[in-house]
Amino acid sequence: MTLEDLRVFVAVCRAGSLSAVARELGCTQSAVSQHVKRLERETGVGLLERQPRGVTVTQAGRVLEAAATEGLAGLDLALRRLRELADGERGSVRVATGATTVRHFMADAVVAFRRRHPEVNLEFRTESSSRACFDALTDSELDLAWVTLGPPVRGIEQRPVVDLPWVLAVRADDSLADRPYADVQDLTGLRLIRLPPNSTSAAHLDACCAELGIRLGFDTSVADWDTALLLAELGLGRAVVPALPGLRINGPGSPAANGDLRLIPLPALRPLTVGWAVRRWDALSSLARAFAETVAP
Repeated sequence: MTLEDLRVFVAVCRAGSLSAVARELGCTQSAVSQHVKRLERETGVGLLERQPRGVTVTQAGRVLEAAATEGLAGLDLALRRLRELADGERGSVRVATGATTVRHFMADAVVAFRRRHPEVNLEFRTESSSRACFDALTDSELDLAWVTLGPPVRGIEQRPVVDLPWVLAVRADDSLADRPYADVQDLTGLRLIRLPPNSTSAAHLDACCAELGIRLGFDTSVADWDTALLLAELGLGRAVVPALPGLRINGPGSPAANGDLRLIPLPALRPLTVGWAVRRWDALSSLARAFAETVAP
């Protein structure tokens, strides 16, 4: 049993396919199969069940996958720490983020961190969703992932940083634009721009509305929050979105301006929490921890 056997086995469990892993690794399907067969010989149990399309993981396979995932993650972190001890202040911090995260949440932190650690390499990997960030964090040498916090994820620790209130985004000439706030009942009957399908933020919004007995209607779908805001500003729809840092929200008396965009508070909806995800906080490098602590509300 080798580390490479375990790495390949974990990859197959996640992909559900020997051929997919072979393509990813640039080897033959037979070579991938040999890694799994070696583990099955040494453990004495079947780890995968071959299906007409792909493979499924047996109960025994799930036990080994969980242990291997945790062990490999710990080993990868230890190797990173050893490299950083050798490099001193010339290490790296690798971060997975959404498409607009750096601009809205990390711009000041990146500048401040660079001034304090000019020799450190900052690497940002863009992912399409929090789920993709979790997967990237598990499958690679990434240190941190900025995510919308949600249900627990095996092998991942989540730490909140900031709560984002919900707002109704409309164009400045919209009939609702001058309101200091909106009730959720005001959303009934509106055709809205839908948040990214299957995203944590969309699930959170649906849950909030269900708690209040409200069902939202949609006629447009977007891939990220910024696109929803842009379409609302262009007058192509209204959007219920988290209030991103740097944008001004309408207040009592006089609406705040963001160009042609107005953001109307929706106080009845529970805020959306965003923050950090890591494999293990106590195993983070000092540089990664320093960067994470620099990103503050």
